[in-house]
Amino acid sequence: MGDYVELPGVRTWYETDGAADAEPLLLLHGGLCTNETWAAQRPGLAAAYRLFLPERRAHGHTPDVEGPLSYTDMAGDTADFLDTVVRGPAHLVGWSDGGIVALLVALARPDLVRKVVAIGANFRPAPEILADPAMIEHMADDGPEMAPLRDLYTAVTPDGADHWPVVLRKMAAMFAVEPTLTTAELSRITAPTLVVAGDDDMMTLEHTVDLYRAVPDAQLAVVPGASHAVPLEKPELLNTLILDFLTKDAAPTMFPVRRGRADAS
Repeated sequence: MGDYVELPGVRTWYETDGAADAEPLLLLHGGLCTNETWAAQRPGLAAAYRLFLPERRAHGHTPDVEGPLSYTDMAGDTADFLDTVVRGPAHLVGWSDGGIVALLVALARPDLVRKVVAIGANFRPAPEILADPAMIEHMADDGPEMAPLRDLYTAVTPDGADHWPVVLRKMAAMFAVEPTLTTAELSRITAPTLVVAGDDDMMTLEHTVDLYRAVPDAQLAVVPGASHAVPLEKPELLNTLILDFLTKDAAPTMFPVRRGRADAS
């Protein structure tokens, strides 16, 4: 079950799970997805945290808005959600677009972020970082490649099934030019961050490593035998990685190199 909250930017649908007095954790779904895609993570994470699952503008039960879509606006909505509903800082676990939003919130509102888990996230536009740049050309609203995402959208959207092509065009336009973060900007993130990617992810591994290296207090996990759909393909392993990162302080390693230089500075 879920409910709506009136945020300044958009009337936003969200769901909750877990004990009301537990530490808060936001699950931020991927682009063109809904909260349904977190099904494999919810039971394990809800046993340890109070989960909040907002669906972003033009996704799931949350209506579209006038004009283009942008990651900056979605990050603003997320910060408003933390201020209004959570009423304080939380852990942010984001997949794909949700990971991008989590990074942007960590930059803009560090007071609202405890730790970040960014799964399959990029910090530059799709044409610059996709392992196969032609992938963005196959986003036809009636194409077989988009059928699973189309079905998720049309099943619950308040805007009606015929709004799907509009949202897809707006999302494709956003993917083509956003996000536009630099490594210098990422270096200002203060929240401990776990960067996760599949070993056959949509973005290049080089880009994922650049993200990991740019965020000062970051850890990296490359999941073997996984694509961009890590939460669906390796749910148990992903849950273990998330819980280990969120519940434990980083332990000193025996032969630090990157972290050794950071400690020395």
